[in-house]
Amino acid sequence: MSRVPDRTDFRAGFWRLADPKITLASMSSIFLGAAAAVHDGSRAWGWLALVVAGIFALEWAKNASGEVFDFGSGADQAVAPEDRSPFSGGKRVLVDGLLSTRQTWGIAIAGYALCTFVGLAIVVLREPAVLWLGLAGVALAFFYHAPPLRLSYRGWGEGAVFAVYGPLVCTGTYLVMTQSFAAWVAWLAVPLGLLIAAFLWINEFPDYRADAQAGKRTLVVRLGRPRAARIFGRIVTLAFVFQVVSVALGVPAGALGGLVAIVPAASAARTLLAHPEETSRIVPAQAKTLLAFVLCALGAGTGLLLT
Repeated sequence: MSRVPDRTDFRAGFWRLADPKITLASMSSIFLGAAAAVHDGSRAWGWLALVVAGIFALEWAKNASGEVFDFGSGADQAVAPEDRSPFSGGKRVLVDGLLSTRQTWGIAIAGYALCTFVGLAIVVLREPAVLWLGLAGVALAFFYHAPPLRLSYRGWGEGAVFAVYGPLVCTGTYLVMTQSFAAWVAWLAVPLGLLIAAFLWINEFPDYRADAQAGKRTLVVRLGRPRAARIFGRIVTLAFVFQVVSVALGVPAGALGGLVAIVPAASAARTLLAHPEETSRIVPAQAKTLLAFVLCALGAGTGLLLT
């Protein structure tokens, strides 16, 4: 049955689903892939614009379909007022009555249709090999919440986020712009993917009780918050260690500019370790983790553009 709120606000609901701060994950990976392409001599700005349009459409589609599935499981409704955060707990367009279920599905279908159209245009007119990356991206986006895979409910969401926002989007952008694949670009994207996965990881802390109640077995739920807080620190540490090591794998040294993200990442890790069960203390650490992956992309990408 379609949920019909007493009063909806389509514009506010769509804007919340589009969620610019969360879209920073895909835009950061696109920027890094584009910087790599420019470093290797590409100036295919029109094709880059199409990549941005297609990924943005996929983002809002994924957020919308995920909202319906999380609402259906009860995960979004179970978030207590004291555990609400600007970075987690779902987009709450159904919980807050901004959209009906039918409207939310309509936004999802429109987004998936638009990203499919853009993707096929790139495949036919620019680079056929993008097809497989596109199919993987759409599948991971939809089945992140949707049955039968329900990746985020089975502890596979973190791996999916790493794969998509790290190597997949970054190398896909590079492939579209240069019509070639370079292994060093995949290595370049690993630290960014780890930091974006760390952002998802820390976002699961405020949702811990709600996710457990709804049967959403994220890794934070499986591990418990104190242990998961320690692993968060290891994830961000691994990201920066790999960034240094990646130079030996062929990544240009200019990408070490991404190490500027160490400062907010370390601060976030310290805060989470000290207060793993207090949402009010975790929210600033969430913001610092978001800042860390954005700075990683900006620092590494700018370093590539200057070398």
